[in-house]
Amino acid sequence: MPEENFVVTSNVVIREVTKKVAKDIIVKNHYSHRWTMCSVALGVYYKQNSDSNVHFDAGEKLIGAIIYGHPVGRDSAASICTVVEPQQVFELTRLWIADGYGKNIESYSLGKSFDWLRQNRPDIKCLISYADPEQGHSGKIYQATNWLYQDAKEICAYENSVVSLNGPPNYDWIHSRTLTEKYGSNDIENLKKTIGKTFWIKKKLKKLRYIYVLPTDKKQKKHILKNIKHPIETQYPDIDKMSPEIQMIEVSTTDVTTGEFF
Repeated sequence: MPEENFVVTSNVVIREVTKKVAKDIIVKNHYSHRWTMCSVALGVYYKQNSDSNVHFDAGEKLIGAIIYGHPVGRDSAASICTVVEPQQVFELTRLWIADGYGKNIESYSLGKSFDWLRQNRPDIKCLISYADPEQGHSGKIYQATNWLYQDAKEICAYENSVVSLNGPPNYDWIHSRTLTEKYGSNDIENLKKTIGKTFWIKKKLKKLRYIYVLPTDKKQKKHILKNIKHPIETQYPDIDKMSPEIQMIEVSTTDVTTGEFF
């Protein structure tokens, strides 16, 4: 395995793999540990000497996967551009590559996946993806590969609040869906009654939206960019300046009905 500097680009190969192979990699290694919508699954291979860990062709080790799929919500695809149809949009839904193959392995591999799409899926004109600041992600991989950032608040609205039963500095945030499943709703008054003790709450940060225009033809690319529906920001986001206010909700004995304690 090469030292952790720049990737040896001549050793990287991007090739389509089956959804089963890609799913195994993503579920095991991606921070979400969840599979997703998949229309195209690309494997990231690294050329090396043959050993017992080599997958498929001798001398090439499968070290990652890049997953593209049609966006779950057609509205998000339709919201990109007036001259691009929803079916011409792919979402980058998952990306995972093993460490130790060069600090720019992700950006290089992602760029090679664009070439693969241009050659094999010329029907796809735009890509869309999201970075989740709640996971500490600002979209550096998109910034490194020249995606366009849109601060589209009306598209990526703030999600529901998240709650922690632990105070500072050891917050343990509970997702809004889990709150609803466990307590019936994430309404503050309801949470006071059902949690039964002081808790902390904050608005979950909206996801950051990035788009990438695939065509290399200058005229076609210019036409798409001219008809983008939402403004392109000139600066990439700084998630260190996005931290939402954390509010402590004190619960008195008169608030408690079920008194669920932890």
